Amino acid sequence: MSKHSTKSSALTPSKTEGSKKPKLVVVLGPTASGKSALAVRLAKKFNGEIISADSRQIYKGMDIGTGKITRKEMRGIRHHLLDIRNPDEPYAVAEYKKDAIRVIRSILRRKKLPILVGGTGLYIRAITENLEIPAVPPNPILRRELEQKLAENGLNELFKELVKLDPEAAYIVDGKNPRRVLRALEVTIISGKPFTSQKQKGPKLFETLKLGLNPTDLRKRIDGRAGKMIHAGLVQEVKKLVKKYDTSTQALNAIGYREIIRYLKKELNLPQALGLIQKNTWQYAKRQMTWFRRDKEINWVKNEKETEKLVKKFLAA
Repeated sequence: MSKHSTKSSALTPSKTEGSKKPKLVVVLGPTASGKSALAVRLAKKFNGEIISADSRQIYKGMDIGTGKITRKEMRGIRHHLLDIRNPDEPYAVAEYKKDAIRVIRSILRRKKLPILVGGTGLYIRAITENLEIPAVPPNPILRRELEQKLAENGLNELFKELVKLDPEAAYIVDGKNPRRVLRALEVTIISGKPFTSQKQKGPKLFETLKLGLNPTDLRKRIDGRAGKMIHAGLVQEVKKLVKKYDTSTQALNAIGYREIIRYLKKELNLPQALGLIQKNTWQYAKRQMTWFRRDKEINWVKNEKETEKLVKKFLAA
């Protein structure tokens, strides 16, 4: 197959319009697995653009600690849904789904290949399974009450309250993430229905190829990347953020930020903070893999050659 035909094979009107669903490539996996670099290589080869599926990289100013791709690393490939909110601005999954679908359709209209990339499982499911997510607006009074409970009783008690109301939430909601727990409780209480029961699947919007990365040296990658973040100026990044936003801002509870905030408060020294970042990131990566392993549609790939072969076959079908 010539280079030209590879780029255009799945993007002609006959493939993206009419009875056939438009094609979407998804690159997913745990943090530090190499998703961004692989996605850029695929976008270069198959005339694609990249849509982020990372719930932390949506925030402006949170670059080093989220492992956000740099301009140089993008290699001229257009990226979408990065830096679209300030850390103190709420952003629900329903909003992400709406924004991502709009971007994907725009990419398809330009006869390019949309490549969805990230490690936020719920964001990916929202697109690939067309989850029908109820647009329950935030309730400021209820949110303040829940935040007060969080401050007084801790996250674990709040998560227990959620699971009591919605037992399935134990498998779907990250119990270590205050923002997710608060939102799930908020939706459950306001709607009077379990949070998880409200995420029903609709008809699929796209024909999807899911490519998963889970390198055998992931723990080593995580530990090494955390160290590089410190050297790249993570402490300075966090200092800038806490000057603009309250340290209780939910976005700043992300791994990498909460540990450095504790360092700035002199609760930890820097080696202790680094150790906690490494430990917490590894635990997060394991939770991500637990989520992804439930999806039998994922093709777990080991190298670039294997990946390109799968994409060519998918585009030619």
